[in-house]
Amino acid sequence: MKLKFLLFLLPLLALAALAYPRLHRRYARFQQTHRAETEVARLTPKLHDGDLIFQTSTSAQSQAIQLATHSPYSHCGILFRRNNAWRVFEAIQPVSETSLAAWTARGQGGKFVVKRLHDAATVLTPAALQRLQAVGEQYRGKSYDLYFGWSDDRIYCSELLWKMYQQATGREIGQLETLREFDLSHPAVQAKLKERYGNQIPLNEKVISPVRMFESQELVEVR
Repeated sequence: MKLKFLLFLLPLLALAALAYPRLHRRYARFQQTHRAETEVARLTPKLHDGDLIFQTSTSAQSQAIQLATHSPYSHCGILFRRNNAWRVFEAIQPVSETSLAAWTARGQGGKFVVKRLHDAATVLTPAALQRLQAVGEQYRGKSYDLYFGWSDDRIYCSELLWKMYQQATGREIGQLETLREFDLSHPAVQAKLKERYGNQIPLNEKVISPVRMFESQELVEVR
């Protein structure tokens, strides 16, 4: 009787062992989405058009960006309210927009930080916001810039936000750097540079990183 019970139980235990990792991942995704939705619901009444939003991306290059910039923030976007719903305009592949809930859930742990121009009340007039969106529309549909160049042919996340604000308001949010000013010493960073540029790394290329925008004195955190 015990042998029959064991023979019956063993396949069930094996199936449970196989299913556990999948169930665990699903539960982790559920928790992440729930945390993101809770935080979005808390902040939604406080959001303004033109707010900037930062997160730790889960993309393949995120680790290299974090190591090179010494910051967890590797992706960012800009918020606009459309049809009574908050959307994030961002440079991914291609430049486009997504819902705020989906955007936040996509980041590591569902965590994000929203920042705003410190004098947004006077700078971001209705006319300025129209200009900000119009500048953004010029970039919609452009391909993501894997090489972090400064031309407008392709564009990356923080470059999009920096150029939108600079062209629409004259404000430069975050200090421009060159690639050589980043910490390029980590093997993961070196591997990504080798993958992208081979032996011709453009060390003098102008770059604006998410963390330089995040740390800008032009911005204050929305709490």
